[in-house]
Amino acid sequence: MSMITIENLSVGFRGPPLLDCVSCRIESNQKIGLLGRNGSGKTTLMRILSGDLVPDSGNVVFTSGIRVSLLQQEVPLNAFGTITEIVASGLRATIPESTEHEDWRWDVDVNGIISRMQLDPLAQFEKLSSGMKRRVLLARAIVSQPDLLLLDEPTNHLDIDAIAWLETFLGKWAGALMFVTHDRMFLRRIATRILEIDRGKLFDWTCDYDTFLLRKEDLLAAEEKQNALFDKRLAEEEVWIRQGIKARRTRNEGRVRDLKRMREERNARREQQKTASLRINEGQKSGMLVIEAKDVAFDYGQSLVFSNLTTSIMRGDKIGIIGPNGAGKTTLLKVLLGSLPATRGQVRLGSNLEITYFDQLREQLDEEKTVQDNVGDGYDVVGSGESRKHILGYLQEFLFTPERSRTPVKFLSGGERNRILLAKLFTKQANVIVLDEPTNDLDSETLEMLEQRLVGFGGTILLVSHDRTFLNNVVASCLVFEDGHIKEYVGGYDDWIRQRAITVELESEGRQEGRQRVQSKNVVQNSQTRRLKFNEKQELVQLPELIDSYESQINILHELMANPDFYQQGGDAIARTQKKLTDLEQKRSASYRRWEELDALNV
Repeated sequence: MSMITIENLSVGFRGPPLLDCVSCRIESNQKIGLLGRNGSGKTTLMRILSGDLVPDSGNVVFTSGIRVSLLQQEVPLNAFGTITEIVASGLRATIPESTEHEDWRWDVDVNGIISRMQLDPLAQFEKLSSGMKRRVLLARAIVSQPDLLLLDEPTNHLDIDAIAWLETFLGKWAGALMFVTHDRMFLRRIATRILEIDRGKLFDWTCDYDTFLLRKEDLLAAEEKQNALFDKRLAEEEVWIRQGIKARRTRNEGRVRDLKRMREERNARREQQKTASLRINEGQKSGMLVIEAKDVAFDYGQSLVFSNLTTSIMRGDKIGIIGPNGAGKTTLLKVLLGSLPATRGQVRLGSNLEITYFDQLREQLDEEKTVQDNVGDGYDVVGSGESRKHILGYLQEFLFTPERSRTPVKFLSGGERNRILLAKLFTKQANVIVLDEPTNDLDSETLEMLEQRLVGFGGTILLVSHDRTFLNNVVASCLVFEDGHIKEYVGGYDDWIRQRAITVELESEGRQEGRQRVQSKNVVQNSQTRRLKFNEKQELVQLPELIDSYESQINILHELMANPDFYQQGGDAIARTQKKLTDLEQKRSASYRRWEELDALNV
């Protein structure tokens, strides 16, 4: 059933229209991922649907009684009060005063959603973490039980556990859902329909995210081929029209009119927006040892952040740091880099380190200065040697036009600010790159380009991120805040999840194995006349060699998986190797148990 119909909708501010005569229908119970480059008009469309913005022309027709609620991207600065008060304001905003809605019913609705989302009703909103504030604002958005829920970057500032909770929650959401996100795994798990805003048009792909990627690639290839043929024909017609007096006799008015039409069509064409041309200014090689930590701990007074951390970070390592909000990931980075002294233990930095640091709070940017002044530090040229470039040309590689480069930072979007910070960092030579939440607000094209540059970077990378796909594609090992400790895992996010599951399973098997050993001893004690049979004796002789074989194969796989190149393979190949390792370890454990059982009877 069609809930909302968009008819010939147009809206624009300065420059080309963001939405140029677009039409679409939104059906009930759909989960729609809204895609588009930064600044393409995604937030604008959702504000129109929520009634916060009036379009320049066109209509949005709602089925009678439809309720729409919007979770905005930014946390409001003027929101104060208890969680109960904040959530209740969502009811006041959507239910007219003329509607009879008894106080007891309000209390039931508000308290029910607070309990469902595991919130403290008396906690003060302004004192919460960014992630918890987002959860409260989501509760406010859904307390009125809207038919269409609009979410603008819902995963921003959420840790991995909170994102997983949100995925589960939205997977059970009974109403329609439209959301904007840079989190590709979130898109894959939630979206059943893709809408894309591209150069003022709204494309309905009516498929999941992975299918969209394939279809989009084919469409762009076809568009590029079609434009090339059109441009070739136009060039030929321009040559013909300029042949002068010699060609006047052969001219015909119809061909001249066609040429005029082709010129107008070419001028009206909106080219595909370029992807930021990120280039890392790689410095000289560092020493082989980059950071060594021995029994390191850090605390703020009585509050322990982490302890007993011993690790070595070598040149070329790409390490992800994972943990819930407030666990101390940024603190860990500062301790490892030496900017915060460890409470206990020793941190040693290697030689010839050139460190570049991406700060998630963007404190390195002066909001009152222009983009040009922030990146160039007052100079017209950036870089050195052959890589020297004029600042305006350099910024164009990061998708800033000369006009945009002269704009104060305070007027720019979150995605643009992240691109500014990347541009500023990459002007400096580095052999160690430290990135603290670099993916917030970046569009998928810029994310993929950043991934490629980091994978190809020959130096060392320390990366804090809640973007699971980004972690999978970039890092070769992870430091994880887990069970009050920092544990080290080989591979990216998916590899950590698999290994953690295996660890839990092995611990469970270990407890079961202990019970089996007790039972086995009881069997021996209660069966004094039991002796080995001939085939069991042969098996006992062969078991040590079999166990050695398993050990050798396991060691080979461990060496293979310790190589960073291993994790540049496809996910299927990595999963097969992981499964093979698990199978071998299980067979080895079973062989040890069998050896002990037979050896106990060999009397």
